[in-house]
Amino acid sequence: MNDENDWFGPDTATFGDRVAGARDAAGMTQTQLARRLGVKKATIVGWEDDLSEPRANKLSMMAGMLNVSIMWLLTGEGDGMDTTALAGDVDAELNELVVELRSIRGEMRASSERLARVEKALRLKLERGQ
Repeated sequence: MNDENDWFGPDTATFGDRVAGARDAAGMTQTQLARRLGVKKATIVGWEDDLSEPRANKLSMMAGMLNVSIMWLLTGEGDGMDTTALAGDVDAELNELVVELRSIRGEMRASSERLARVEKALRLKLERGQ
């Protein structure tokens, strides 16, 4: 499957999307994964919502438990879960909408990071001017 139709590829999904997808494919709930990793369920929710990322040791453990590579979790490239079964269940129009939503989310994240950099520069200039 090419990247434009790959739900969990580098251009469509975030780290959190890939964690949630791999967890679902492994038949685990957030609570089960949290218990196996020795973290709180809220930690898993934060990872899946892209609010935080795991430390290297937890990332490595999680990749092993979910039977995917660390690189796939981080970037969407490498050995990940098989999405061929998912593609048959979703019509092309729905897939296009999901891809567009994820693209917009990525653009919003980039704009948010840009806004934070400009705000920080402005704050520094104001502090120096006083």
